[in-house]
Amino acid sequence: MLTHRETILAALHARLSALPATVLRGGVLPERVPAEGLLILRDGEPGEPGEPEVTLSPLRYHYQHRAEIEAVVQIDRTRDTAFDALTASIGTALAADRTLSGLCDWVEAEAPRPVDLPVEGAASLKAAVIPVVLLYSTADQLA
Repeated sequence: MLTHRETILAALHARLSALPATVLRGGVLPERVPAEGLLILRDGEPGEPGEPEVTLSPLRYHYQHRAEIEAVVQIDRTRDTAFDALTASIGTALAADRTLSGLCDWVEAEAPRPVDLPVEGAASLKAAVIPVVLLYSTADQLA
């Protein structure tokens, strides 16, 4: 039986997998980046120190979980346009269902901070980490 947190992360992965880019859950950057781009979903942190907030009667733990999506493209002349299209598609996918079918109270992506990564003997990569805040509540911190 999956925990609520894992169910949410799996639903986020499934939502991203509907995009034309290759989507991985964890793992390392492969040697070759697919032409359509690459997304790597990282589990992230379930909250800041001192979290979650707790309410009693009924007992609920309220999380602001911060997952991360690494977005990467490697295309010579159209790299900037491809990167913009890839990041915009993430926003569109999340906006289509802000609750991941009722698993979360809200899902919100933050703005990417793009960087160019040089690759010896090949076109450079354009990449960014896109934080995704998942707001949800559980009855048990380990469930």
